[in-house]
Parts: sequence; C-alpha cells; structure tokens
Amino acid sequence: MGLFDGIRGELVDIIEWTDDSRDTLVWRFPRHDNEIKMGAKLVVRESQSAVFINEGRLADVFHPGTYTLQTQNMPILSTLKGWKYGFDSPFKAEVYFVNTRQFTDFKWGTKNPVLVRDPEFGAVRIRAFGAYAIRVVDPAMLLRESAGTDAQFRTEEIESWLREKVVAAFAPAIASARIPVLDMAIHQDQIGQQLRGAVAEQLAPLGLDVPSFTISNISLPEAVEAAIDKRSSMGVVGDLGAYTQFQAANALETSAQHGGAAADALGLGAGLAMGQQMAANLAQPQAQTLTAPAAAAPAAPPPLPGTAPEWFLGTGGQQAGPFDLAALRQQIAAGAVTRDTLAWKQGMAAWTAAGQIPELAGLFGAVPPPLPPQ
Repeated sequence: MGLFDGIRGELVDIIEWTDDSRDTLVWRFPRHDNEIKMGAKLVVRESQSAVFINEGRLADVFHPGTYTLQTQNMPILSTLKGWKYGFDSPFKAEVYFVNTRQFTDFKWGTKNPVLVRDPEFGAVRIRAFGAYAIRVVDPAMLLRESAGTDAQFRTEEIESWLREKVVAAFAPAIASARIPVLDMAIHQDQIGQQLRGAVAEQLAPLGLDVPSFTISNISLPEAVEAAIDKRSSMGVVGDLGAYTQFQAANALETSAQHGGAAADALGLGAGLAMGQQMAANLAQPQAQTLTAPAAAAPAAPPPLPGTAPEWFLGTGGQQAGPFDLAALRQQIAAGAVTRDTLAWKQGMAAWTAAGQIPELAGLFGAVPPPLPPQ
C-alpha cells in the first residue's frame, strides 16, 4: 500500500447522527460545501432514515443499516449526476436524517367548550384534554411538505398546528359516537380510537402517523356537575320525610350547643316543623285505635253534604253565585238555568255547560217539563 492510499484511507468520511435533543424530527448533516467522498461510510441507526438531496431534488432514501457509498447503492443520485461508470471522486449532496421514532410528548385540549346533544340532558357543553404521539412514516414526503431546507426541524414548529387539527376532529368524533354524557368516561378508549383515525387521516399527506391517542378527561360545566351531584344526593337520601326530621334534630342540637338569638330562632323553626310533623302523625287513622272516650272532647258533626255553596254560574256574560245544589235546583225549576248555562267550581279547569257536568246533569232530569199551553 502506497503513501497516497494510506492518506486516502484516513480521509474516508463517516456520516451519522446521534440525537440527544428528544424533539428533533429532521437534522441536516453539516458538510463544508456539501462535499461527500465516494466510499464514505453512512450509518443509519434504528428509528432513523437518511435522505440524499441533489440540487434541490430528492434522491435516495436509506433505512437503518451501515452503507459504503458507491454508485451501485445510490441509483437515483447516480442517475441525477449522470454517472454512467464507476466514480471515485468527491461529490456534492445534502444529507438529511429523519427521526422515525414515536414522539409522545404532544398534549391537546379544547380551548372553548364543545356543544353536544345528550339524550338525557339535552344540549350540554363539554371540555376534554389528553395526549397523543406522532411518528414519521414517509421521510421523503415530510421533507417535501413540512421540513423543506430547515437545518433542524423540531416538533415545536408543528405542535400548534397539530393541536388545532386534533381539536377540530374532536366535535365530529363525539357527535358520531352517540354516547350519553354520563357514559363517556367508560367509553374514552372508543372515542380516542375514533379521534386517532380522524387525525391520522389528516396528517397522512405530511408523511406522519398517529400511533396512539388518549383522552385523559371529559368534563362538564360546574352548574351541570352541581345538578348531577344534587340528583345523586337525593337518590342516596331516599326517604325525604325521614331526612327532614333528621335535619331538624341536627338543627336543635346545634342551637343548644351554640346558643344566641339566631340559633334560638333556628331551633324554634325546627321545633315547630317537628311539632307539625308529630301532629300530622298523631292524626293518622292508626291513632284512632286508642280507647279513651270519657276524656275525649265532643266533636262537632261535619256539615251536611251538598249544602255548602260552591257553584258559580255564567249568564249573559256575568258571573253569579256561589250557589248550593238546592239553590241550583230552584234556578233550574224556574228556567233561569238550562243545560247550556256555564257552571264552574273549585277544582275545575274551565267553565263547562251545566248539562255536561255529571254532578249537575241529574238535576235537570228531576225537573218536570213545562206545562203545555192551554
């Protein structure tokens, strides 16, 4: 081996990239005047691809492995350069290393609430946030569409754009899922898969894929959450009457411990409520089983049925009454009230013809018809 061969062996290049940034998608190999010696070593590590660019045109793409650069393993570049035979001199080309590993530090979230239609609550506004990962699946397309001639293309340059794509796909994915709001928590994986597919479809023209997509939380407005909590509390309480008595007893105990005018008023109110509740309980039919006729005060007899005036009549656009049944019977006998006369009493929804009211219709049948003319 001659001296020239020894020096020539020492000058053989090694083209490689060891990434320590954790956020670089594309890195351009630095080379003075872009000169690469034929026979140089190209080292492409796992999760990397190397792309050769000649005079602005994309040439060969190398995947993980170690290569000795020769015209035989650079067919596109050799064609662009016009090398018909073996070439053993330095040549000019740009080498871009593309990181093909997963980048998992992307976050997303809805800036404004998304309005969805829920079958139980109607129109509801929800928010959501989570994380996702991207990966380069087509290095050549990424260079053409995004990185360009950037010497170091980082994830921060497209992070905002990616977030907008995710948020834009969130509302259609929620609407197409047709999942009730209260069940979204247990279906977050399903919704996440729909979002992953929608976002991946939008990123495919850039040479990117979305290998994973997660939804960390889906939240409702505070007012809706408070209403749901109150509804749950009512379900846990169960018997509202027993709960009221329990609350009244607690109020009395608090009043006795703290004292003061306000506490006395609170205790008085609670005591009155308990007294009313106890009086209502004592008035129940089961209390009548107690036998003490001698000590009981004589009770007044109830009013005779049908004697209380309660009917109102509408004649000639004027209201008259109230009348009891006996008075109505006299009015019917005198011809002042007919079946078409409007009548009303408490509990009725509207004025009704007297002949259509069951309680009054029988009165017309008991009245004899007028005597025939002589």
